Amino acid sequence: MKKTRKIIIDTDPGIDDAVAIAAALFDESLDIKLFTTVGGNVSVDKVTKNLLKLLAFWNKDVPVAIGSGRPLLREAIDASEIHGSTGMDGYDFATSKYELLTKNHAVIEMYKVLMDSKEKTTIVAIGPLTNIALLLRMYPECVERIEELVLMGGSLARGNTGVLSEFNIAADPEAAKIVFESNLTLTMVGLDVGEKALILAEDCQKLKKMNKTGDMINQLFNSYGSGNMEVGLHMYDGCAIAYLLAPEMFDVRETYVAIETQGALTAGATLVDLNGYLGRKANCRVCVDLDSVQFKQWFFDAIGKCD
Repeated sequence: MKKTRKIIIDTDPGIDDAVAIAAALFDESLDIKLFTTVGGNVSVDKVTKNLLKLLAFWNKDVPVAIGSGRPLLREAIDASEIHGSTGMDGYDFATSKYELLTKNHAVIEMYKVLMDSKEKTTIVAIGPLTNIALLLRMYPECVERIEELVLMGGSLARGNTGVLSEFNIAADPEAAKIVFESNLTLTMVGLDVGEKALILAEDCQKLKKMNKTGDMINQLFNSYGSGNMEVGLHMYDGCAIAYLLAPEMFDVRETYVAIETQGALTAGATLVDLNGYLGRKANCRVCVDLDSVQFKQWFFDAIGKCD
């Protein structure tokens, strides 16, 4: 059996976040020590409520810490046109586990988990990187306690928010710049591979018959604006968990990635220097391709483990 990996998940649920959270919660090789929330897909209050609803749905007891509700410097943007006004439109959750909320801010709770653990901890960031940047600025000693930061964000080519910018990076480019320049062991699971992680209409028919999680996710998918049932729905955030659990599905390149913060038209762009034009030392492992057939099998296996 694989060694259990301690992780913190920083998230902004979000329909595809729900898929990622399900996969992580029910995999025995992952030990989730903490969830932290960040404003992104919708406001931090809404995404926190969504996370507490998901944990109640699965009857899972993992601490939840509320993080930053706005970017470091910019005005907040959201993706409610993709995820609905609540962030998880499409399913009527019965209850929420408010008792899981911590008293401290997400950054303080992350610090405590990292410093109290005898082993290094992996952080999985599937929202804007504001909380992670604040952690690194407030507690730089945490860098030595982080095994790896796996993030869903960025793009090799075009964006989905700006011409060249992916949403999670565009939401807080300054935070992303801090993270990418932090000397962390960093893996970027970006827009390009997420666009190959597709769930089709026939897959949804299979999902709703699997278990209560499959039925819930199928209902959420009917409100999900990232793709459509004809061309497929994109499992962006699920790819970050898939990378942790089945990295062999991904083609990975080690390279230098810069974050554009000054461009009037390109703020939030990830400059992935695959050809070495910038002459800089690699700071990131970048997923450049995904075996979509293997991913779909992994996806159904993951949902099959859920309640």
